Amino acid sequence: MSVKRATTQPLRRTIRLAAAALLLTGAACANYSAQDAADRAVLNMELRDMAVVEANVKRARGIRVWCVPFARTASGVQIHGNANTWWSQAAGSYVRSKTPAVGAVMAFAATRGMPMGHVAVVSKRISDREIRIDHANWHRNKVSLGMGVIDVSPNNDWSKVRVETNPGQYGQTYPVNGFILPARPGQDV
Repeated sequence: MSVKRATTQPLRRTIRLAAAALLLTGAACANYSAQDAADRAVLNMELRDMAVVEANVKRARGIRVWCVPFARTASGVQIHGNANTWWSQAAGSYVRSKTPAVGAVMAFAATRGMPMGHVAVVSKRISDREIRIDHANWHRNKVSLGMGVIDVSPNNDWSKVRVETNPGQYGQTYPVNGFILPARPGQDV
């Protein structure tokens, strides 16, 4: 067994067990509406810590850290593929909402500057128009925890946001498809 395999196997096993537990929990809650799921959502600190450890191991080995594996591990939402496909892939499999909930994956739409989209995990709700997110690769090859996001959409519907690029400084406007909760199945809001 190589050193790489010996180091990552326990982490992968733990991630798989955590994901299975979330799937079982979600199956027991199959009748939740999107609002029920949002009201019950919490940030799973064990999953987030695993995602951070996984990212640090990758960086130490010279492997690029991407938003998708980080969000998948940190949230327990088991979707694969580029971030710009997560919203459509979640339909019918996970509860989708247009309102942020702690623990949900925020699915950014693709743009010219961000053609593969982006995903992040909501870590805290500050107000109806401000949240904090945990994500990877917003700043190249780094994990950002507790980064601010404000809703700047004209209808207060979280369809357009600005992300904190540096403490207290918010960058350009980005389109958002919505929020994917780690509950399944559910109805869209």
